[in-house]
Amino acid sequence: MKKLNTRSPAADSERRSSDPGLFTVTVYIIGGPITETFAKKNKVISRTIEIRGDQTLRDLHRAIFEAFNRGDDHMYEFHVGGKGPVDPKAKRYVLPSAMEMAIPGSVKPAGDVTRTTIGSLGLKVDDHFAYWFDFGDDWRHQIDVESVSDTVPRGKLPRVTNRVGKSPPQYVDSDEDA
Repeated sequence: MKKLNTRSPAADSERRSSDPGLFTVTVYIIGGPITETFAKKNKVISRTIEIRGDQTLRDLHRAIFEAFNRGDDHMYEFHVGGKGPVDPKAKRYVLPSAMEMAIPGSVKPAGDVTRTTIGSLGLKVDDHFAYWFDFGDDWRHQIDVESVSDTVPRGKLPRVTNRVGKSPPQYVDSDEDA
């Protein structure tokens, strides 16, 4: 069932920094060191997260990190635009330390995750973007924009509102097929 965009063009033009909007996104694990046994038991692994438009990509990273029960932080980046979750031509949003780093075949970073807000990305309902975590183990995630709303609920954000599947272990132990 298609989700409706609850944001009107008039509301966009009237948006103030004190009224950041609410983005609901679903984050799917689409790649990483997951054992075959784990994958059979968890056909879909996703977390739905609500986040304000004035929160940063770093805030979204922390929410994803905690939602999937990760323990060791690693480098990460977000890819926005392009033709899929792993498009090397997508806009890259990276850690401050990676702003000047060149990755062969990739475009220069478009922004710093600590300064780029969710609302500044121009995301709309049904848009997709990517999150790449731990470049060695190569955890890949597709993020789907489920809804955008003018109404921001009370309480701490970002927050996880739905979990599908178990969280895979961050590091695969050859004896562990949980």
